[in-house]
Amino acid sequence: MNYYIVICAHNEESYIADTLNAVLSQTLQPKKVMVVNDNSTDKTEIIIDEFVSGNNRIVKVNRSSSTLHIPGAKVVEAFNAGLELLDDQYDFIVKLDADIILPKNYFEKISELINSDPRAGILGGFAYEQDAKGLWKLNHPMNKDHVRGAFKSYTKHCFNAIGGLKNSIGWDTVDELLAQYNDFRVVTDDSLKIKHLRPLGASYNKQARYLQGEAMYRMRYGYWISFIGSLKIALKRKKTILFIDTLRGYSKAKKKNLPFLVSQKEGEFIRKLRWQNILNRLF
Repeated sequence: MNYYIVICAHNEESYIADTLNAVLSQTLQPKKVMVVNDNSTDKTEIIIDEFVSGNNRIVKVNRSSSTLHIPGAKVVEAFNAGLELLDDQYDFIVKLDADIILPKNYFEKISELINSDPRAGILGGFAYEQDAKGLWKLNHPMNKDHVRGAFKSYTKHCFNAIGGLKNSIGWDTVDELLAQYNDFRVVTDDSLKIKHLRPLGASYNKQARYLQGEAMYRMRYGYWISFIGSLKIALKRKKTILFIDTLRGYSKAKKKNLPFLVSQKEGEFIRKLRWQNILNRLF
């Protein structure tokens, strides 16, 4: 199978070499790797250049943007900057962060999963992060049918059906909801253990807390699904303030009448799917 990778990098001098070495070690090699240097102020670009000079599969794209590391629009804009330079001659496309180490057979396995399931749309493994003792522990949302935004693979048909990635926080949730709306499946494989070198959310500022609630509003969750979602976030991170701030974000977005990310019909499907998942976990 043919595939492209777009790596989004902002001040990743400590990690990006490990990520690129992991990509170059894959048993199934990509056609092209677009590395988007997103306004880095450290040695990230120097490291990228070293890889570019030694491998014609790797292409650097420089982009100027905000220095703030807020989830959502920034990373999607960086991804799109790399995507614009690629053609559509691929079977699947990968959005990858620059602080990820993949197992050597990762994309070979992804291609096997696609070949074995005609409805496969979004695919990935599971993230492991180091604890205080240096042990690699699974760090994943409660929903095991979710692929983290740091390492998502999309089949071309699915990617086109969902209209690409939404330029907003929540893009890595709404993409899966729209995939299911378009009759694609989200496929995960727990044998694919990915090392995530930077702990989730370690570099995000406080504004990101409000943006989570904003995303819930813009995905047309409605209040009660957003209430439950905010509670899940707070319980997972063990921080009560996250519950309060996420709901505040939802309320602020509603008051501002921010534009929705999905249509009314898509929103109805999303709410029905969310309630179904909630009830399945309760009973």
